[in-house]
Amino acid sequence: MLSPRSPHPALRRRAALVTGVFTAVIALLLTTPSAAGAAPSDENPAGAGNRPAIGSIEPGQAFMGAGTLIHEGEDPTADAPVPLDTTGVQGIDVSHWQGSINWTSVRNAGIQFAWMKATEGTNFKDSRFNTNYPAAHAAGVIRGAYHFARPDVSSGAVQANYFASNGGAWSRDNLTLPGVLDIEHNPYGAQCYGLSTTQMRNWINDFHATYKSRTTRDIVIYTTASWWNTCTGNWSGMSAKAPLWVAHWTTGSPTIPVGFPTWTAWQYTATGRVSGISGDVDRNKFNGSRDRLLALANNTP
Repeated sequence: MLSPRSPHPALRRRAALVTGVFTAVIALLLTTPSAAGAAPSDENPAGAGNRPAIGSIEPGQAFMGAGTLIHEGEDPTADAPVPLDTTGVQGIDVSHWQGSINWTSVRNAGIQFAWMKATEGTNFKDSRFNTNYPAAHAAGVIRGAYHFARPDVSSGAVQANYFASNGGAWSRDNLTLPGVLDIEHNPYGAQCYGLSTTQMRNWINDFHATYKSRTTRDIVIYTTASWWNTCTGNWSGMSAKAPLWVAHWTTGSPTIPVGFPTWTAWQYTATGRVSGISGDVDRNKFNGSRDRLLALANNTP
């Protein structure tokens, strides 16, 4: 006969099952970050070498030209009837979307410089940066870092400090380019991030001044003519401070923003191919000789 204090074996098993399930649920809740508190992820759902469908990226996943693809459409050079100009000093820009890169093959393919994504906003670091940055250096590629701007989430100074502390630093070693401010169409919302032209000018000035105080270098501005002219109001205030890296996917010469006398680098396609990289990669051209590229890297006349 069972003791009055001892429940039936079936009840004991049910109680144990309920207790086990409850414990597992509590453990899952304690170990799984909430959507609000989770660190942003740059996991590539499309696979290495591919980019996401337009409008499908989440904060932290942006890449150079992401906003341009959304607001201006696909790269027309993908089906260009005229071969792209791959003469002169050639470069690329990359992020986690390119996956694993063989930098020796990239250099052997004639690529002389590269900028790679380091940060975005105030709390995102590209998952491939710590691999790409030293590997490019070891292969002899003159490389630098870029920050994808989010003027809607903090001041320019906050983001410049975050960038400088997480990959955007500079050293005079023949292989390190100054950092880049990627300021373009907002891939997550309103084109100008909800800022007026005056507010946007102040934000860019704030970023530039803070970055220069941290690194001694002027920031390189990456943008498109349409975004800059619209969101800064044809501002010429950075032309004497910052080299221009213009994005214009075309087989001719690039259209540059109002206020800049010339371009320093030109992103001429978003659908280029380079040995050592699987899938599409942005191709760029430097406006000058390799000696001038080294002068930009070393901050010499």
